[in-house]
This record gives sequence, C-alpha cells and structure tokens, in this order.
Amino acid sequence: MTAHSITVTVNGKREYLTIPSHMTLLRMLREKLGLTGTKNGCEAGECGACTVLVDGEPVNSCMMLAVEADNREVTTIEGMTDDEGGLTRLQQAFAEHNAVQCGFCTPGMLASARALLDRNPHPSEGEIREALVGNLCRCTGYLRIIKAVQAAAEKGEA
Repeated sequence: MTAHSITVTVNGKREYLTIPSHMTLLRMLREKLGLTGTKNGCEAGECGACTVLVDGEPVNSCMMLAVEADNREVTTIEGMTDDEGGLTRLQQAFAEHNAVQCGFCTPGMLASARALLDRNPHPSEGEIREALVGNLCRCTGYLRIIKAVQAAAEKGEA
C-alpha cells in the first residue's frame, strides 16, 4: 500500500497527514480527523450526504481521493459557523423552517446551499433547486429546504 503525505487546510486549520493512496476525502475527514458531521451515505456520489466545500465548491467527498485535496482548502459542516462560532443565518433558517428532520442530509444540503449563496446571494427558486439537485432528502420533501435557503438569502446570508 502506497502512502502519501499531504497538507490540507480543513476548516481553517492546516493539517499534515500521511494517508493511503486509495483513501477518499470522506474517510480522511471522518477517520483521520474525527470530523463525523460529514455523512457517509451511498459511497457512490449519488446522495450528496457527504458534500463538503473544496476551495469553496461543493464536492462529493466519497468520490474524491484525499490526495486530491493536497494544498487545498476543505470546509465541512463543523467549519460552517458565524464569526462567533455559532449558527449562521442559513443554519438558523433551516431550523426556523423545519428544513431538518432526521438531519442525515443536512450537512450536505448546507454545504451546497452555502456554495450557492456565496456565488449568488439572491438566487431564484429554480437556481436553488438546481444547486441542491445532487442532495437527496428522504424526510422534508425539499420545499422546506428551498424556503430556508430563500429566507437566508433574504436576510443577507452570503
């Protein structure tokens, strides 16, 4: 088994890791760094539960090798906080609109929504739907999630 040394910034903290070449970013986050907020859903890039931001873009971490994150910036749900370390307006909107049920898809949904709002602070409903298309939810029926993203955008979440 070939091992690689990588340097990756995760949630603002520089990490120096030695990982096997076959390890996914998802496994590295959960097993090497203990960041279990990123969920392991399908391990096939279909459900979006493992979505994190890599250099600000949503990525299915189950489909990305950890070595590909070398010298890049990764943001997980644990790193998505406001300036005081609390909930962001987007997270508050999810709670206020009951956009979380079991919570399994929530970290991935928030990552995808965060990336959308960062590049487009005032998305249309269609743009929100398109941004979330790679994230599956079995509980809310999506309407509450869409409403939460709209509410966050109205409050200036960017």
